[in-house]
Amino acid sequence: MNQDLSIIQLVLHASVVVQAVMLLLITISIASWAAIFRKLFSLGKVKQLNDIFEREFWSGSNLNELFAAASKNARTAGPMERIFASGMREYQKLRERRITDANTLMDGARRAMRASFQREMDVVETHLSFLASVGSVSPYVGLFGTVWGIMHSFTGLAALTQVTLATVAPGIAEALVSTAIGLFAAIPAVVAYNRFARDIDRTSIRLETFIEEFSNILQRNVGAQSASGH
Repeated sequence: MNQDLSIIQLVLHASVVVQAVMLLLITISIASWAAIFRKLFSLGKVKQLNDIFEREFWSGSNLNELFAAASKNARTAGPMERIFASGMREYQKLRERRITDANTLMDGARRAMRASFQREMDVVETHLSFLASVGSVSPYVGLFGTVWGIMHSFTGLAALTQVTLATVAPGIAEALVSTAIGLFAAIPAVVAYNRFARDIDRTSIRLETFIEEFSNILQRNVGAQSASGH
């Protein structure tokens, strides 16, 4: 017998359960690729905005001018700029209350920047858990479809008196397509997850380093103002 073992024919002749598994995996794969491109674009934008602000920050610009610009562009600002704005806002509020204790000023600014840092990292890590789930679960979903398909195939062969490779092969091939689609969904998700996790770690380290550097600058300002006040 000449069997058509093309992928399309195998999918069309698969059992309803296996077809449902394949449809689910294809849907997951499409959603995974959409999340990958969205995350790729968003991380690239975060890096670009952080680069722009960091160059401006270290160019010697006045802190008050930077704060005014950051407050004005809060919606379009990058994570680093919003963290800076949070620290400056809290610092200025404490100064307006005529608080001059250096430790109180620095603790307030640090807490504000840390809270802003956590919010920014929550946003940056969006959809990362989805990719991790796709990478870990998809192969098992595909394997379920394969096991079900092989089980269904052998059940159908039970009524035959003579079984040859030609009669067994199509059913097994139909079932194995499910595993192939599961791997097709999982592999890009795993690769993308590892890449994005590394990029997010770098972003986190960069933001934490900025918080420490900006805290040192504020510390020097507090010291200078205390010295001039005396």
